[in-house]
Amino acid sequence: MSQGMQAQTTFQPKQIEFDWKGIVYRYENAFDFSLHTHGFMIGYNTGRILTFDKTRYYHFSLGYMRDPRERRQNKNIPLDGMTSKSFTYGKLNSLYVLRAGIGRKKYLSEKAKRKGIAIGYSYEVGPAIAMLKPNYLYLLFTESQNGTQVDDLRAERYTDENADVFLDYSRIFGGTGFAQGWRELTFTPGLQARGGILFSLGAYDKYAKMLEVGIMADVFIKKIPILIETEAVSNKPYFINLYLTLQLGSRSN
Repeated sequence: MSQGMQAQTTFQPKQIEFDWKGIVYRYENAFDFSLHTHGFMIGYNTGRILTFDKTRYYHFSLGYMRDPRERRQNKNIPLDGMTSKSFTYGKLNSLYVLRAGIGRKKYLSEKAKRKGIAIGYSYEVGPAIAMLKPNYLYLLFTESQNGTQVDDLRAERYTDENADVFLDYSRIFGGTGFAQGWRELTFTPGLQARGGILFSLGAYDKYAKMLEVGIMADVFIKKIPILIETEAVSNKPYFINLYLTLQLGSRSN
């Protein structure tokens, strides 16, 4: 009897544990959407996955940078059928930055499941180009026509010749808008670098979803003239910012 009961004992097979981090893709491509302390940038990354926890990538981006001393304002006054647009007093140029770089990402957390958040870090370095677009303002000039004083509105950028008018607040009507000045771009080369901590959702999935926070620096060969320099205001050749990046993309073989 006891032998029959023993023969009926059931043994449960051991559950198989899948180690998803063994599934490694070879390539990763993703778009960046970043906010930083004094602006924003959009970028593209293409990388080679070296091991399950290491990726080498190339970065390309275009961003906008403002000076923290800038203050936009609007007089909200009508003139000859026009309404004044917002402007920044004392602004000489708008700064856009082209960046390229080579970098690495490394994950620190071991994950036994495909889903979950992996923590790691990244760093990159490469060239940067500052693109300066002249800032235009509508300025008020008074002309005499047939013995009558007439206001004339002109779109002008800052020069030594019109400095007194450009900096006379009472003669500024407003800004000219985004389109003015693109044909007069000037370029200044430099270097850029950044490093941060990353949080990847499904780091070994087909689709890349990552959030990154860190610090970035841009250094150029000369001062970048965003504002008109005075005794109290000076420009600088470098910019240091904190950044937050959302990255979305895919991985493939």
